[in-house]
Amino acid sequence: MTEGPAATLYRGHVMHMRLLPRRHRFRYRVFSLLVDLDRIDAILSRLRLLGHNRTALMSLQDRDHGPRDGGPLRPWVDAQLKGAGLPPARRVSMLCFPRMLGYVFNPLTVYYCYDADDRLQSLVYEVKNTFGDQIAYALPAGDAAGGAYRQQQGKEMYVSPFIDMDKTYRFSVNAPDEKLALRIREAGPEGETLIATITGRGEPLTDRALMRAFLAYPLMSFRVFALIHWHALRLFLKGIRFHRYSQSETARKRAA
Repeated sequence: MTEGPAATLYRGHVMHMRLLPRRHRFRYRVFSLLVDLDRIDAILSRLRLLGHNRTALMSLQDRDHGPRDGGPLRPWVDAQLKGAGLPPARRVSMLCFPRMLGYVFNPLTVYYCYDADDRLQSLVYEVKNTFGDQIAYALPAGDAAGGAYRQQQGKEMYVSPFIDMDKTYRFSVNAPDEKLALRIREAGPEGETLIATITGRGEPLTDRALMRAFLAYPLMSFRVFALIHWHALRLFLKGIRFHRYSQSETARKRAA
């Protein structure tokens, strides 16, 4: 049995392409971290620039994810899998942005769940919006076709003020290795509305790699949050319909 890397830094891009009712596309550079949750303390204890639940130039904080109460994340992932009727995972790797200078916004955190033969068997997609809401979709990986695993999930949480709730997500992901590839297609009765991708090329997670990333992507966490609002303004100015934020609509969708 070959086990995947304990930790990887991916340099790459996020791309969003709005298709309906008008086209709008943006792409920006990001870096992401992939870390084995069962070995996170051992991995990060060797690093000076990246801390786990401690202050550092960059950090991974358990309170930013899962139950967001500061507790360990692996039991939360296990509970998501169990609640969805999925088998337990032998190991779990988390893909996310780190805190930089004390701040982070992760629109999407992905937990890759592997079986005893180190095959990708499930995924947990942790989605956040800018209103502080969070939802988790735990899905079976399915069979890989052309190296990509595909899943489908009905939308259950308000995310963008320019896309309504009557939508379905279609995910396509690889099992991260030297390359990272994730694509989300969002569609409704009117057709495909949005395509979003996260891509990257990996390197070992070291202090040297972290410093290069910090210098190459200055203030990345702040920039991600700012760009979301900047492109929302551009969509508004293009006359795209605005859907008001509604917690009740999210609750209704979850209960359906």
